Amino acid sequence: MGERPEAESPPRRGDGELMLGGLLDTNHTTSMEELPGTVATHASLVGFSQTRIYVTDLQQLILLPTPGQADESGHPLEPIRIDSTLAGRAFRIVDVVRARPSGDTDSAEREGRRLWVPLLDGTERLGVLGVIVPEGDDLDIRRAKQLASLVSVLLMSKRPHSDSYSRMIRRRPMSLSAEVLFNLLPPGTFATDDVVVSAALEPAYDVGGDAYDYALDDDTLHVSIFDAMGHDTSAGLTATIAVSACRNQRLEGVDLPTAAEAIDAAIADQFVGRFATGILADLNVRTGWLSWVNRGHHPPLVLRGGRQVATLSSEPDPPMGFRMSPSTGLLGYQLQPDDRLLFYTDGIIEAQSPDGELFGLERFIDFIIRHEADGLSAPETLRRLIQAILLHQRGRLQDDATVLMVEWRSRRQRRLLL
Repeated sequence: MGERPEAESPPRRGDGELMLGGLLDTNHTTSMEELPGTVATHASLVGFSQTRIYVTDLQQLILLPTPGQADESGHPLEPIRIDSTLAGRAFRIVDVVRARPSGDTDSAEREGRRLWVPLLDGTERLGVLGVIVPEGDDLDIRRAKQLASLVSVLLMSKRPHSDSYSRMIRRRPMSLSAEVLFNLLPPGTFATDDVVVSAALEPAYDVGGDAYDYALDDDTLHVSIFDAMGHDTSAGLTATIAVSACRNQRLEGVDLPTAAEAIDAAIADQFVGRFATGILADLNVRTGWLSWVNRGHHPPLVLRGGRQVATLSSEPDPPMGFRMSPSTGLLGYQLQPDDRLLFYTDGIIEAQSPDGELFGLERFIDFIIRHEADGLSAPETLRRLIQAILLHQRGRLQDDATVLMVEWRSRRQRRLLL
């Protein structure tokens, strides 16, 4: 459970540095299973108690306690729903939520205040930290945020080599295709002062041929989305080749049309009759100039000021995998500050209800606009979009559904804002 700090005297208000520094010192040999106990031990130095760590499942529906945690009675902690609880609210709004430790006012005064604090890796929402603090004042809240930030870093450092973590966040078995793709994809959220990227993909446990990728290189944000033929392991391998070839060409510094040709050749070299549609795009995050190639994919959409202002249509070049020469090549568009780009696969708009009603492009755009108007963050908007699509299809998707949103910031918005 981690070493107990040397200080055994009653907690002092000045022990914040000892809490964080001690936790960093013990982290190097602490396993994922030992992390909750180690965090709780060091958090007690500032009077924090009942420290609990929850992480989100793959579909971001529930918060799951990390291994080795129990309540005051010694019973294992139960999962918490994201959409109907105070802990879930902290996750949804990405802010601290205060609550009483119990329903009894007198008991609450004696016990302090329960805080739920979001766990963030950059802008990726990992889960929440629950802790009872002595006063609930600004100092306690600041220390709880600092503790949550450090816990997030520790979780991320241990997550890649922890099977218990990977097993914990899965609610059912994962297909081989999904296993390959989810270990390849970047996090679903990324942000700088200039740009915000958010992505969502379903079905999480059985994804076939959808994939997305992004990376920042100085002033250029590289973005790509792919939809491989089929919904099986071969489709997943096709998408894997597309993403890997794209990354390889990107790191070689080639232009977008040349990269698309290399992906085309890589798929054709490995498969006969297999193909992938896709878009490869570069956004200059200083100027807002967008350049892209479209290989048989749905055109990107531009949202501005609460409405759709552009569909970036063109004569699409052939899908990748057929060795067919492209004709359109590189395209360009000037974004305005605060514009949002939407890239998506056909599983979003072609999601079909049991009675045959399509989710449709208009409903997709309207959903994004309405939820942004409500002040929701981009990751939360996409989380709810995927839930709406699943509900539309009564929980069973006929095809992979992927959406990638890119927001180019204005100078007045250049702050850490999910």
